[in-house]
Amino acid sequence: MTSTTTAPLVQIDNLHKNFGAVEVLKGIDLEIAKGEVVCIIGPSGSGKSTLLRCLNHLEVPDSGTVRLAGELVGCRAEGKRLRELRPRELARQRARIGMVFQRFNLFPHLTATENVMEAPVQVRGDAPSAARQRAGELLTQVGLGEYGDRYPSQLSGGQQQRVAIARALAMDPQVMLFDEPTSALDPELVGEVLEVMRALAIGGLSMIVVTHEMSFAREVADRVVFIDGGVIVEQGNPADVLTSPKHARTQSFLARLI
Repeated sequence: MTSTTTAPLVQIDNLHKNFGAVEVLKGIDLEIAKGEVVCIIGPSGSGKSTLLRCLNHLEVPDSGTVRLAGELVGCRAEGKRLRELRPRELARQRARIGMVFQRFNLFPHLTATENVMEAPVQVRGDAPSAARQRAGELLTQVGLGEYGDRYPSQLSGGQQQRVAIARALAMDPQVMLFDEPTSALDPELVGEVLEVMRALAIGGLSMIVVTHEMSFAREVADRVVFIDGGVIVEQGNPADVLTSPKHARTQSFLARLI
């Protein structure tokens, strides 16, 4: 899964984010290699989802930078100052960063196929016929090849989340962000989504996953990052962090999950 390429695909430098008087991210430094699967764990309110949303500029950091393949995300450098990208420029950049949310956020009036082909047609300008063919291939990849004509209301939660994954993949992203993608699912539906994510990881897709599924992190992640209080407390390979954590805060968090 992990690439031997030395230059990081994603580089996060001294990232800070406040919501009013509350400092949610307190100087995050993190690098993700091409092909690496990084699982981010931590208690509720620790800053995990905020970090993920800063990576594609859904949340604008107060300071610090995010780079994708060496390019600043959400802004450009003009001398010593950073300027926000225009909406169209930002949309093109976000196309390289796929994101799957806790809630599926599918368009209810579009079929599964139409949901998957929407962004390639509207954002990238793909021909509808080519986008439809690609949507069918991606739905087949996530195990829903026969469900393309169904609307979200006709699909289970697990099926909707798999459509959401196919929709994110349709833009051929360089990295995929998953924000607790199974937290809104009934327990019996969790496995089908995790199985799709396992296959993507095996296929070499770069992935950053905020998750509470420790068995998934242990099995699939190249690295586990524990965040608490807006800082990275501990990180390392899954066996070390999840089985023999060094920091007391990590130990306390994991003990509550057993």
